[in-house]
Amino acid sequence: MTNEPESKAAILTDIILTVFRVNGRLLEKGDQLVKPLNLTSARWQVLGAVAQAGKPLSVPQVAEAMGITRQGAQKQLNKLEKEGFFEQHRNPRHERSPFYALTELGNRTISETMTLQKIWANGLVAGLTLQDLNNTLQMLNVVFERLDSPVPKKRART
Repeated sequence: MTNEPESKAAILTDIILTVFRVNGRLLEKGDQLVKPLNLTSARWQVLGAVAQAGKPLSVPQVAEAMGITRQGAQKQLNKLEKEGFFEQHRNPRHERSPFYALTELGNRTISETMTLQKIWANGLVAGLTLQDLNNTLQMLNVVFERLDSPVPKKRART
């Protein structure tokens, strides 16, 4: 008889490995999609974090929103600011952690990017059911939230 928790853990392991592969392919295909806009997937993530927030964000806020490191967020913000996609604003709560706001160029570019992304996403969802998509999203969100929970320790048998 199959041990259900171990079987479920094995399936989750397969899901995790698939998520890793999907992430790699999304970054690759994302790079191709936004290359005409002088972007990469990493730059798109940073622009998207601020655009989605609808307000200027600090480096730690961008990193948290997109699940990337602070160093990675800072590197992309520096490049994007230098190229005119962002401008810095004073952060009254933390002098050494400014807010980054989209410029007109940044807003225009993220708008063009999202137009391309919408067409791309519509092609990817062809043939998938709304229920399957919602179930997948729900399950991934539950796993994501559990990653922040302490892992229960197995008790030693006595």
